[in-house]
Amino acid sequence: MKFDLKSVLVRSSGTLAQDAAGLASLIVMLVIGLHLPGLL
Repeated sequence: MKFDLKSVLVRSSGTLAQDAAGLASLIVMLVIGLHLPGLL
């Protein structure tokens, strides 16, 4: 189990960073979208 997780992380390290960046951008868009009506 531990070896499997390590091999998955090693193989997908590039896409893992891209997924994290995409998740961060979605969270930013959500926060801005929720605060936008209060700003107008």
